[in-house]
Amino acid sequence: MINWIYLIIAGIMEAGFTFCLGKTKVAVGKELWLWWIGFAVCLGLSMFLMAKAAEKLPIGTVYPVWTGIGAVGAMLVGILFFSEPATFWRLFFITTLILSIIGLKVIS
Repeated sequence: MINWIYLIIAGIMEAGFTFCLGKTKVAVGKELWLWWIGFAVCLGLSMFLMAKAAEKLPIGTVYPVWTGIGAVGAMLVGILFFSEPATFWRLFFITTLILSIIGLKVIS
């Protein structure tokens, strides 16, 4: 169970580094450097936790779940913080991705 927790946190960290990356587009000076540091920290934690999860879970499950959580998180970050559109088709396909992630958890 702990490996699934590592994997979920790793996916959340992936969404975290996309948020930081998005903020670098508008930041300047010291604030820009802080967002880049946040990006590097989230990226490092994401990779480390994904590797920890892969010690016990099959990589064929770990990688798609990690990227799926990151993709869902990145889309939500875009909608909530960067005014990206929340169209029917975007939400439809992200829902199918979420269902696929749940399916991988169920069969693992």
